[in-house]
Order: sequence, then structure tokens, then C-alpha cells
Amino acid sequence: MKLWGGRFTKETNQLVHDFNASISFDKRFWRQDIRGSIAHVTMLAKQDILTDAERDAIIEGLTGILNDIDSGALTIDESYEDIHSFVEATLISRIGETGKKLHTGRSRNDQVALDMKLYVRDEITELRALVLELLTTLQGIIKENIDTYMPGFTHLQKAQPLTLAHHLGAYFEMFRRDDTRLSDIFDRMNYCPLGSGALAGTTYPLDREYTAQLLDFTAATANSMDSVADRDYLIELLSALSTIMMHLSRLSEEIIIWNTNEYRFVELDDTYSTGSSIMPQKKNPDIAELIRGKTGRVYGALVSILTTMKGLPLAYNKDMQEDKELTFDAIDTAKGCLSLMSGMLAATRFNKNAMAASATGGFTNATDAADYLVNKGVPFRDAHGIIGQLVLTCIEKNCSLDELSLEDYRAISEVFDNDIYEAISLTTCVEKRNTKGAPGTQAMKEYVAANEAYLKSRK
Repeated sequence: MKLWGGRFTKETNQLVHDFNASISFDKRFWRQDIRGSIAHVTMLAKQDILTDAERDAIIEGLTGILNDIDSGALTIDESYEDIHSFVEATLISRIGETGKKLHTGRSRNDQVALDMKLYVRDEITELRALVLELLTTLQGIIKENIDTYMPGFTHLQKAQPLTLAHHLGAYFEMFRRDDTRLSDIFDRMNYCPLGSGALAGTTYPLDREYTAQLLDFTAATANSMDSVADRDYLIELLSALSTIMMHLSRLSEEIIIWNTNEYRFVELDDTYSTGSSIMPQKKNPDIAELIRGKTGRVYGALVSILTTMKGLPLAYNKDMQEDKELTFDAIDTAKGCLSLMSGMLAATRFNKNAMAASATGGFTNATDAADYLVNKGVPFRDAHGIIGQLVLTCIEKNCSLDELSLEDYRAISEVFDNDIYEAISLTTCVEKRNTKGAPGTQAMKEYVAANEAYLKSRK
């Protein structure tokens, strides 16, 4: 069954049919299609466009189709052009002529716009749940590692000491922003397009606000042309998913680096690692590498839909059918990667001793040594130069600032005294940093409490 054809005298070429058909992928939102149809006929009856008996028959038929697909008793027939024609044809076969009234007052254009919005809305809810799971996992690691010292890096070079809690707190902030972005997209897209018709509304006295209410939308859309031509919410979603994947990729990259023999900051659990077919000693961070690799896949979806939409005149064009497969794939990819990252992090063992040992090397306390001189009255620029000379001395002697003798210090500046060693100790370097957002214990305790409040507000 086709939802069109009266004007045509010849059958569609099979290749054309296959090329035009979308059921192989839009069958994914059969639930949403049926839900939208039930709301539509409920509204039609309220407006006396359908009788109550017709409404009840159609809803009973649609509910039966939904239950049968759900149970496996009914298989979606992919010989149909799309999910809409399959559902309508099945309905007619079950309840007869009344089923032909299902499409009253709507077009496939506003129908598919509705289905996609309903589907994406459901997926955003699931995506936010997965982001929340990852935030919760990160929060658990942060709480346990407020005093786990490690080097902080710039340019992949050791810069200043901080804590694992502080480092992972940066990722908590990234994924918190991702959560709010998804929430913003949900709110902005939550307007119902059904009732817009093909592009110019309908002559039937539809109550679009009632339909929107039935489907839990904020309101009905304000312009019928925009309703069927709008794909902004998909572009926003794919942009948000690209950002999520970028954050996951950055974290994956760090895990990959930390897992090397040179770092040994982490020990990946066997359940999230793979081995080598030839090198028996290998334990590879394949999951982190795949997450990193799949990021480009989601980026590609964003670029694809932007390219598709950039030259389309109003209103609906068949090009827009290309929005589905790439969106479905990007959503599936992001959901899988979020779930895997949560599980991998939860199972990862952090090597606190290796992290602390690394933090003591690389002159991560050099800035604190300069601050020591500033507190003694030395101008910062002069202090910077003095510490630079001391670093050269350390390089010559193959030692750290902590290992220099007081004579070595005083050979370059008389300002130094025995308290220099306390000033540049790992504990002091971290713990005295207690401004908001810093890695000191007090600052981090306040940060953990704020995170707990956020997580509680999301549950």
C-alpha cells in the first residue's frame, strides 16, 4: 500500500521504490508513529471530525498493532515505503474502512516531523541518563582521590602538581556542560509540528494545542512551513553529541597515555582490555582507542546533515530523509561510548604511588619555589630567573629541586633558607591552593559537595 498514487497510471520502478523507501531505517520509530496517531485521532474526535466510535476503533487497532510488534507477533514488512504506510495498511486490514480515516488532517510531512521529534526526545532522555551515570562514576573516583597527588601537564610536559580528583574534576565539568546542553536542546525542540499538514496547515478545525498537550509538548509550533522543514534540533543534537564524543576522546587519550609502561598511572581491568595475537605481554587499551576513533564517525554525521540542509528551499524536500540514518547511528555510537567509558573508569585501578612519584619529578614545584622568593620580597620576574638557574643546576646534577642542598640554593640567592623545603614539598604545593576551583583539600571538599548537589538535582 502507498499513501499516494491516484494521480499515477504506472507502477513505480522497483529500483526507484527501493531508492525512495525509508522503512529499513524509519521502522525504528514505530512506537512514536503509533503514539502520534493515537493522539491525532483523539484530537480529531474532540473536534467532531471523527466520531467517538471511529476514534475508539482506530485506537484499539493501533494499540493492538503496537502490542503485537512489541511482542514479536507482528513483523514490520519492509516492502512498504515507510513505517507510516505499514502502520496504516495494517490498521485498515484489521479494522476495515474506518482505518482509512486515520490520515485525516495530516500529511506525511508533519507526521514524520512529529515521529522524529518524539524519537529524538526519548533518546535525549536516555542520553542524559548515560551522562548522569558517567558523572556519578567520576564523582566516586573524585571523592576517593582528593589526596592522590599527580603531575598536571601543559604541552604534555609536567607543569604543576595537583590531584587525581582535581584532574578528573575537569572532565566532570565537561560532561556536566554536556548534560545541560542536552537539556537545552530538549526544551528548545519540544514543540509539536503535527497539524501543520504538508506545509500550509489544513482546512480541518484541528486543535493543535490539544494534540501538543496529549504528546507532552510545551506547545504547538508557530509556523507550518518551518514545522515540516526544521531540522535545527537534529543539527543541535549532533553538535552536542560531537562535543560529548570530543570529551570522551580526550579522556580516552589520557587513559591510553596513562596506561603506557612509561607512565603506569592506571591498570585497566581485564574486562575492558584486549591482548595481542603475537605479543603475550600486551594488555591493550582497545576500548579507549575505539572511543577515540568513533568520535570522527559522529563528527561526520554533523557535517553530513549541515551539508544536506545548506541549500534546501522551503519547505519539505526529500533530501531531508537523509537525516535519519546518520542521526540514529550517531545516537547509538554516543550511547555505547558513554556506557563503556563509565564501566571502564569504574573498573580501572589508579596507581597512586606512581602518580605521586611522577609528581615529584619534572620540576613541578618550580612555580612554588618562585612564589617562595616572591613572599620573601623578590620581584616575580627576578624570582623566575633564579629558579630557572636552579633548574639548570638540577639538570647538571641529575636531581630534583627537593634534593638540592641549601648551599646550592644560597649559591644562587641568599634569600633561601631551610623553609624552602617545606615550601616546595608536594603536600604544600597542592594543599595551599584553596581558591575556588583549585586542587587543595578544602577547595576540593567544597567542589565535591557542589557536585553532590548537582547529581541529587538530576535524580
